[in-house]
Parts: sequence; structure tokens; C-alpha cells
Amino acid sequence: MQQRDITRGILAVLFASTLGVLLIACVVGGGVYLWARQEGLSPLTAIRLRISLMRHEDALTAPAGSDPQYRRFEVRPGDTAYTIAANLDATGLISDADLFVDYVRYHRLDDDLEAGTYFLQQTSTLEQIAYALTDASAASITFGTLPGWRLEEVAQNAVGGNPLLSFGSADFMAVVSPGTAIPPAFKARFGIPDLLSDGRPPSLEGFMFPGEYKLPPDASAASLVEALLTGFNNAITDAMIQGAAGQGLTLYQALTLASIVQREAVALDEAPLIASVYLNRLRRGMKLDADPTVQYAIGMRDGRWWPNLTGEADYYALESAQPNHMYNTYLKRDGAPLAELLPPGPICSPGLTAINAVLNPAQTEYLYFRSCDNLRHVFTTSLAEHSAITCP
Repeated sequence: MQQRDITRGILAVLFASTLGVLLIACVVGGGVYLWARQEGLSPLTAIRLRISLMRHEDALTAPAGSDPQYRRFEVRPGDTAYTIAANLDATGLISDADLFVDYVRYHRLDDDLEAGTYFLQQTSTLEQIAYALTDASAASITFGTLPGWRLEEVAQNAVGGNPLLSFGSADFMAVVSPGTAIPPAFKARFGIPDLLSDGRPPSLEGFMFPGEYKLPPDASAASLVEALLTGFNNAITDAMIQGAAGQGLTLYQALTLASIVQREAVALDEAPLIASVYLNRLRRGMKLDADPTVQYAIGMRDGRWWPNLTGEADYYALESAQPNHMYNTYLKRDGAPLAELLPPGPICSPGLTAINAVLNPAQTEYLYFRSCDNLRHVFTTSLAEHSAITCP
């Protein structure tokens, strides 16, 4: 009897201990689940993923690399979180594909990853990239051009130098070169002729309005040009077109002259003075003798689109030496009509400062200017004064 009582006592203690352990396990397990709980996940999955994220917390907040260059990244329809993670890893945008999958699963982002084109940086964290991939509509391409660039420079620098664009320099040149289709209303508003004085149809030289643009990921060469033309159209007011007429010019002629001013005015505060010189010469039937028109006529030389000019051969060479020699204003003749004294069209895309300088020039009698430091100019009213300038 005593033995049975002892046995019962031991069993009672064991039962109580086991029950206590189970209760503790339930409490602890419940606490762990409450700590890891994520709606839509089973308890074991939630716990496993939460533990994985805790173990790799440093990797979640550390970028995969130090290259800040944006990279084009595509999520195709039907791509799973595993596929996306593998592609991100292969592109160098993340360093742990499995951790990415665990992160988006735990935070319930796996069903929110959107198909589309994104522009991502290696310097972003895994967490930032995961959330970025939930909104394809936020992706855009930043595109910028500078005043004074000719079409080839826009193609080379702004298009060819932008790895996010899905088209290249040749595609851009194909839609801006002579003979390109120009919207009729645009053409009429700015007085663009059907044929230029060199016998060619006009290009879009002069109209690639400088500035910064936001483009959609699927931008094409044609849609880029449309954005640039819209920028120009919005910047030029009807009052400015009337201002050109007040100077005896069409807007296209004013833009042509402004493109020369843009290339001459290194210090832009001189632009109204430089514009006054050229307008004074035109009103007297004098050749413009503008060096930038010679550079444009020569084109690319020594790896430069605006080559240094050296000697009479540069200023007065024809044809093969200057493929666009009709633009060279040194080859014009004094006394010719205004339309013949100007180049056939713009030589670059000027900014608003140069355009407004032509529309609102300084009131001077200057006919000449010369620079000794390739920055600022000395302005004179006669050839004798001009010739007397000596540079140190």
C-alpha cells in the first residue's frame, strides 16, 4: 500500500511538471508567435521568416554596392518573387536573393510586386528596393540638355550618355535630321520654311529646348523629341513672337541669330550686347562674320564639334573642308538681303537668355567685338577701333 502511494505521488509530480512545461511552452510559443505573427502566414512560417530577418538585419539595411548609377530593371508579367530576386542578384542590385524572398514574403509584398520598368540604384538597401518594386508608375527617366548644344551633341551626350533610355543616338538623329516630319501647327507658329536657303528641308536644330525632363520608362526617340518641342512651344510666348517681328525677323530667324549669340556669349550678361552687334550689322547689310557659324560649317574636327579656328583656310574654305559651308557667315556678301546674310537655320539650341537677348537687345552702335581671354569681349563701333585692340 505504501509503495502504491509513493508511486502515485511520483506520477502526480511528473504530471504536474509535464503540465507546467507544456503550459510554459504554450505561453512561450504563443509569445513567439505574437512576436512573429504576420497576417496571412501560418505560425511556423511567420516565426521562421522573422528569425531569418533578425539574423540578417545588417544585410537588410546595407546596400549591395557603392555605384550610384541608376540601372534599368524589368519585372515581367508572371515573374515570381523568386525570379525577381534572382534577377536583382544577377544585376548586382542585391546581394542575397533568399533574404529578398524572405523579406517580401514576411511583409506580404510578394503579391504587390508590379510588372514594369524600374530604375534602381546599387546604393539602395534591400528594403528600399523591395518597396520600390511595388509601384511601377513611379519610375521615370531624367533627361537633360544644355544651351548651345547642336543636334549631334544632344545625341552624343544626352541620349548616348543615358543608359536608362531604350534607344540610341542614331535613333534620335533619325527623327531630328533634315526632312524630319515637323508638326504643321508648330512649323507655322515659328515660321519654319519648307526649304532652307541651302536647298535642304529643315531639321529640328535649334528646337531641342534646354532643360531637364522626366520621361516615362517606355520613352522612344519620337516621344523624347515631342517632349523637347513641347518644352520649346511652352517657353515661347506670343509676345516673344511679336518681339521678333519688332526686330524685323521671323521667330525662326530670331532663333537662328540667338543660336549664334548663345555660342558667342560665354558670359551671358554680354548676350544683349552681342545681339546688338549682329542686329546692327544686319540692318546695315553687313556680313555677320560670326566664328561659331564657321565651326558649325566645319563640323567634327579633332574630336570636337566646335573646333578651334586657325587662319584664313578655316574662315574661307569651301565644300569638302566645310560640309555645311552655307552656314559660314564669312562666305556671305555685304549688301545681301537679310535672309541671305543669316545662316540657313540655327546652329544650336539656344537658351531663353540668348533668345531674349535677340528680342530685347542692348541699344548700342557697336558693330564689332573681340575677346582676349575667351570670356569677356571688347565692343567697338568701327573697324579701326576693332583693329587697334591688342591683347596681352
